[in-house]
Amino acid sequence: MNSGLGHDEDETGNAVLREVWQLLRELRIMELLAEYHPRLAGTVPLGIQVEGSDLDIICEVQDPKRFIEAARYHFGQLEGFYAVTRTVRDMVRTKINFRTGGWPIELFGQPLATEKQNAWLHMQVERRVLKLLGPGFAENIRSLKSGGMKTEPAFAKLLKLEGDPYEEMLSLGRLNSEEFHAVCRRAQRYI
Repeated sequence: MNSGLGHDEDETGNAVLREVWQLLRELRIMELLAEYHPRLAGTVPLGIQVEGSDLDIICEVQDPKRFIEAARYHFGQLEGFYAVTRTVRDMVRTKINFRTGGWPIELFGQPLATEKQNAWLHMQVERRVLKLLGPGFAENIRSLKSGGMKTEPAFAKLLKLEGDPYEEMLSLGRLNSEEFHAVCRRAQRYI
């Protein structure tokens, strides 16, 4: 089964990630939504989830109505099933939420390849930062998130990034390796 992660990732991870992949296998979610190229994104694959974190599954969706119909057919019986489509900054976005196995799940779709969606790009940058700055930094992120802060603002705060945290994290991902390391080293002095 394609895990929906990347070529350098797998389903082994920590105990929580293994539990999540077991749940996703039981739901057959990646298989049933395969035509939408689903990928698990967000805090769980990074190991920085906190109480109340959801499972974010991003999808490439060209036809929101058909996507909602497919999700309703497969998951509509699950607790709290809810679907909405909105246009934000000229992009149609579909969110489908439900709960199962003790986890809130959010399917997020837009007409963009999953590996080009901001959720995926943010996660790749965050993974690089966590790898470079280590467990202490991850614990500081979890602490901020436990206090109610969203993931990208927490990273931006600790990295001393100015401006819109979502845009700044994307910009960080476009830096060359030397520039990226310089930003992380500068932040490390304040942690």
